[in-house]
Amino acid sequence: MCLGQLGSLLPHVVVPALLASFLIPEWQLTGAQAGLLAGSGAAGYMLAVPVLATLTDRIDARKILIAGSAVSALGTLLFGLFATGLWSGALFNALAGIGFAGAYMPGLKALTDRLDPGDSSRAVTFYTSSFSLGVGLSFLVSQLVAENLGWRAAFTITALGPIVMLTASALLKPIEPKPANGRRLLNFTPVVRNTNAMGFVLGYGAHCFELYGIRTWVVAFWTFVIAKHGQPSVLTPLIVSFVFSILAMPASILGNELALKLGRHRAITLVMFASASVALLIGLMSDKSPWMLLPLLLVYAITVPADSGALTSGMTMAADPENRGATMAMHSTVGFSLSALGAWALGVALDAGGGPGNATAWTGAFAVLAFGILLGPLALYWSRKASLQT
Repeated sequence: MCLGQLGSLLPHVVVPALLASFLIPEWQLTGAQAGLLAGSGAAGYMLAVPVLATLTDRIDARKILIAGSAVSALGTLLFGLFATGLWSGALFNALAGIGFAGAYMPGLKALTDRLDPGDSSRAVTFYTSSFSLGVGLSFLVSQLVAENLGWRAAFTITALGPIVMLTASALLKPIEPKPANGRRLLNFTPVVRNTNAMGFVLGYGAHCFELYGIRTWVVAFWTFVIAKHGQPSVLTPLIVSFVFSILAMPASILGNELALKLGRHRAITLVMFASASVALLIGLMSDKSPWMLLPLLLVYAITVPADSGALTSGMTMAADPENRGATMAMHSTVGFSLSALGAWALGVALDAGGGPGNATAWTGAFAVLAFGILLGPLALYWSRKASLQT
């Protein structure tokens, strides 16, 4: 399933990876428009995942996984062949996001349905952390292909990735989920009432705001840094974005191990405060040399995803088993809603500060990231307080 997810994710960040060098100049996009284009995939995901993830409580998630992977490949291919501007690009990217909604959380449900409860925490963490490796490969492959064959080829080639998940899905043993017993399909009331699970869901939303915000704009940020100070030969945007992404995999695994030792709420809160502090420091030093910014960016590459595995495994363990699919649907809906908002909010902040060629704009953008992640500890505090009262 982790290998299948790497394939599913191959098209995942092609749009953010190619924004600064290809799509913004060719389509004459503002920062807000670029953020809207990048966030359209998360918006498509957000619209589809409540239905698709909740369906996994009624039918084998494997079936949804197969269909979602096919739609993801189709949307990516259509972008490469037919996108001509903001709105057509956003439409095809949203279609790819709808397909990914049938692949990510249904894939997690397909995995947890086939595991003993005692095996779930680390397995979920490995699955969620492989997300980051897949994103790193997406950054690497898309930029390499675009530089050599053009940006349209980057979309058409990465569209082949979801076929790997189709293969993984075919190898899973079919299972029959428990009967619905009269439960309505989109009944999220039991999920919302589970305040323990909702704390992790809302914390995940804050995490996604920060994560997708920086992933959308990390290539553009480093492009600004090297344009201002000159490019060290080994620190190209391609290399920096790839390393930034793959560091998330060990960071997420270690973050979950920390949560097992310190307690989830405490460990997640510590990570979120650390991440906000690093974001603010990068923003204040955005006009400094690449060699000063690189260590901070690498630390940020660790703090941003370090809470991901702990949040998602915490959600799955806190969820009522009969409503786990619906809880995953809520988790993803909140997370990817704020993902789309994070990509757009940073674009707006950049426009307000004078554009991505201005250091002041980047100071504001990183301040927005810091504000977003600090909402996470508030959500965890609320959930713990509410749980104690009940």
